[in-house]
Amino acid sequence: MKIGFAGTPDFAACALQSIIDAGHEVAIVVTQPDRPAGRGLQFQPSAVKQLAIRHAIPVLQPAGLRLDGRHAVEANAARQALIGADLAVLVVAAYGLILPAWLLELPRHGCLNIHASLLPRWRGAAPIQRAIEAGDEMTGVTIMQMDAGLDTGAMLLCERMSIDKTDTGASLQTRLAGLGARLIVETLTRLSCGPLTAMPQPAQGVTYASKIAKAEAAIDWRLDADAIERRMRAFDPFPGAIFRLDGDVMKAWRGVVRPAAPSAAPGEIVSTVPQALVVACGVGSLELTELQRPGGRRQAAELCFPRGGPPLGTRLPLPMD
Repeated sequence: MKIGFAGTPDFAACALQSIIDAGHEVAIVVTQPDRPAGRGLQFQPSAVKQLAIRHAIPVLQPAGLRLDGRHAVEANAARQALIGADLAVLVVAAYGLILPAWLLELPRHGCLNIHASLLPRWRGAAPIQRAIEAGDEMTGVTIMQMDAGLDTGAMLLCERMSIDKTDTGASLQTRLAGLGARLIVETLTRLSCGPLTAMPQPAQGVTYASKIAKAEAAIDWRLDADAIERRMRAFDPFPGAIFRLDGDVMKAWRGVVRPAAPSAAPGEIVSTVPQALVVACGVGSLELTELQRPGGRRQAAELCFPRGGPPLGTRLPLPMD
């Protein structure tokens, strides 16, 4: 079969590498345009583009896919290239653009999506982060036959994976990427032998994983300590969890939930133990063990305060203060 691949970040590149390693013919790759990145904001190709170039696979980078949109010229050029590729199937993983009807219908066997959740839970843009944030104990990968809805297509293959209490967005993504890579290769192998059996998604249990906004990084100390700690891990590495201290914007990367501090207001520093700051929350307290100062690097909390931490009773501003 001639396979097309649409994806952008490392999560997708892991799947593309496995498809190549399995001996499948990848005829063409579609990925997002190069973006500025790093301190110098130099334009950088996506992880998928870099991998495709190493394997001499043709790459398309349209800024849009709507044939009548403001990127219509690029979209039409991409459409002609994809028609010429004569694809049996298009594999999609974290591509970043909604696929229009013309593309969903183009490959003979349609488009298969590698989705990092157990559908129908966590349809949408950020299933990995939202699962950690919500305190889910299980997640997984679903290989889905794409349709015009938002992650509503029938399921072809899925496998569960536990979420560890120490998992971050980055660590869980790495593990799910490996699982997704294995499952898509298995799916393609089955497809090469004949039609696949698809199962409609259950009508119950639908949740949506909205895109992570930068504004969500601000820590609201009025929340339960458990909820703040989960959000810190979910938003690692992006957008992180931030709070203000003496005018500086600090990032909090690790924390340990502690018992409540009697009569302390949310955001009040109730202890400066040698290894951390302990901050009162809406329920319980949070011991911040790994912090980052502006322009600095992530490090143990005590290294951020070589002359001692802020005085007890210092009140960290709430997001709306």
